[in-house]
Amino acid sequence: MSVELMTVLLFASLLVGLVTGLPLCFVLGGVAMVFPFFLWGPQALFMVAINVFGTQVNIILICAGLFIFMANVLERAGIAEDLFEMMYHWIGLLRGGLAMGTVLICTLVAAMSGSSATGTVTMAIIALPAMLKRNYNKRIATGPIMAGGALGILIPPSVPMIFYGVMAQLSVGQLFMGGVFPGLILSTLFCLYIGIRSWLQPDLAPSVPPEERVGWLEKFALLRGIILPALLIFGVLGSIFLGVATPTEAAAVGAFGSLVCAAVHRRLNWKLVTEAGLRTLRMTCMVMWILVGAHCYTVTYNALGGQELIRNLLMGLEVNRWTILIAMQLTYFFLGMILEPLAIIMLTVPVYVPVIIQLGFNPLWFGILFFVNMEMAFLTPPFGFTLFYMRALAPKEITMGDIYRSIIPFVALQAIGLAIVMIFPQLALWLPSLMLR
Repeated sequence: MSVELMTVLLFASLLVGLVTGLPLCFVLGGVAMVFPFFLWGPQALFMVAINVFGTQVNIILICAGLFIFMANVLERAGIAEDLFEMMYHWIGLLRGGLAMGTVLICTLVAAMSGSSATGTVTMAIIALPAMLKRNYNKRIATGPIMAGGALGILIPPSVPMIFYGVMAQLSVGQLFMGGVFPGLILSTLFCLYIGIRSWLQPDLAPSVPPEERVGWLEKFALLRGIILPALLIFGVLGSIFLGVATPTEAAAVGAFGSLVCAAVHRRLNWKLVTEAGLRTLRMTCMVMWILVGAHCYTVTYNALGGQELIRNLLMGLEVNRWTILIAMQLTYFFLGMILEPLAIIMLTVPVYVPVIIQLGFNPLWFGILFFVNMEMAFLTPPFGFTLFYMRALAPKEITMGDIYRSIIPFVALQAIGLAIVMIFPQLALWLPSLMLR
């Protein structure tokens, strides 16, 4: 059979498996086992296994589990409560101040945990009731939490960046640094939107009432809540940037630092460590199984000649190279609606990155564009993770329709952020160029 027909059959089988509701890792792995078996015989399965094993033993993958553990500990450590209390009294007097403060806290949580779930879940528990109690509109209360939480996939230490770096053969540390400014740009765009809209429509997000405001002395005292987050962020990202530690070593520092934060807040106990460890085990196993299934699928497709087919197809198009780049971003956007980022990384990176290099684009910059795009995937149905987190934690009066409508302006802002980073590549490349290797 031709490579073109095999491509259609492979992707059709993948879609059928996903529609049936089977776990993604089993769909990817199952398809990858069936096709080689019937095409080349049982010995072909050994080829798939050897290729997959080579990726799974990469030492850089150790830091994924450590960062997941760090996120799980920080979710229970009490840091977010102190940060919200500080933001509440510092910028709550502004219209939309609580929503803007929520985005800023999510930005800090993302820089501490590398997880989108941590920021979204924590702020849905802490900030959402506070905003609704103060008559915030449902959409202006939920949208910033989900958009801010999604920053966790872009702002380092992002766990998916580790897998992207392994697949694209890029420095994970440089990927981390490349996500800093784009993440801050998106956070700024979110805050500007909330502030401008709240100023134009005061009833959407009123300021904190005068009787709940505190004096300057108390405000400065609340600044102590930023000390631990700042130390943890510097310990992880600073050590990578300065060349003191590798990403794996920095992940160990972060895991230990999260335990210290929990101890300072008097929440460190055996129950916390056990629950965080078990949850880390479940999440890491899930991630690794998806990685195995997706890698099997990629190896099978490449063995059929699929990578060369797509590369020749893209390079054969008589269009401007920027048109090809934009087309790739559009495919990422639509794939983000039905697949999670890890699966998209495994399916597309081996095909897209060689084309990007051949077109003369910087692969590190392209990787940052990918993660800005995946932020939109976290907010777009039907597969958007943050939508499900919010639905599970929001009160009954907030419907799924309210949640969907609340993310529309933030998805538009993410698209604007993607365009900004695409037009000005140095926003993603300048900081990595300064790293002390």
